[in-house]
Amino acid sequence: MNQTYPFKFWCKQQVNRFAPGLFFIGLVLLWECICVFGKVPNYILPAPSSIITAFLNVEFSRWMTHLWATLRVALMGFFLSIIIAIPLSIGMMRSELMNRVLYPALIVIQSTPVVAVAPLIIVLLGTDDPSRVLITCLITFFPLVVSTTTGMLETPPEMIELSKSLRAPRYRETWQIRIPYAIPHIFSGLRVSITLAIIGAVVAEFVAAEEGLGYFIQFSTSFFKIPQAFAGLIFLSIISLLLFKSVQWVQMWLFPWSLPKKK
Repeated sequence: MNQTYPFKFWCKQQVNRFAPGLFFIGLVLLWECICVFGKVPNYILPAPSSIITAFLNVEFSRWMTHLWATLRVALMGFFLSIIIAIPLSIGMMRSELMNRVLYPALIVIQSTPVVAVAPLIIVLLGTDDPSRVLITCLITFFPLVVSTTTGMLETPPEMIELSKSLRAPRYRETWQIRIPYAIPHIFSGLRVSITLAIIGAVVAEFVAAEEGLGYFIQFSTSFFKIPQAFAGLIFLSIISLLLFKSVQWVQMWLFPWSLPKKK
């Protein structure tokens, strides 16, 4: 009994480790079989093999040009949202009046479809990077504001009382007590925002752009190059996943104590 338990435990570890990859491989194989044996036309649903072929047929330099155009706008909008969201969250946390005034306005902004507002922004600011960065920022900053404010408000009350009893200044209470307690919430918001940044950049490219992965997908679809459009979509998804993981890596590197403890 004692000898079989470590083996079972090892098998369970390996299953947990490789299950996501095996599931993904099985899904791709199923997709390929449905398209090949079901004789599904490429213009309806291209097979993974056709998508890989279409990806390889596009020059590497062209992929890099479109990638840089999308990534540049997404990261600029993402960092602009951080610059706006963190001070705004601190102000809303420290001022009840500011919270009551701004929070409904933020909800209205978030509830307004950015796709509908994007053409107006393009008309006002032109078709260059500033308009696309603003569109991306409008999509990304709200989750960060909500998560940061929530994290700071969930600081244990006894820590705040202790700070007040020691007559610590308000800025020390914010930066040395509330912000550290909000780090897990902040990174949760960052993980959501970084994926939304890619969506914002693509939406902006759909409206007005001459390069970028969103423009590439729209261009390919308009000429019925569906496998090529799927290749751009999958490439975009991979980039979004890598950005999501990069936020996790930054948290592991700078704030390892804020990660949930493994059971």
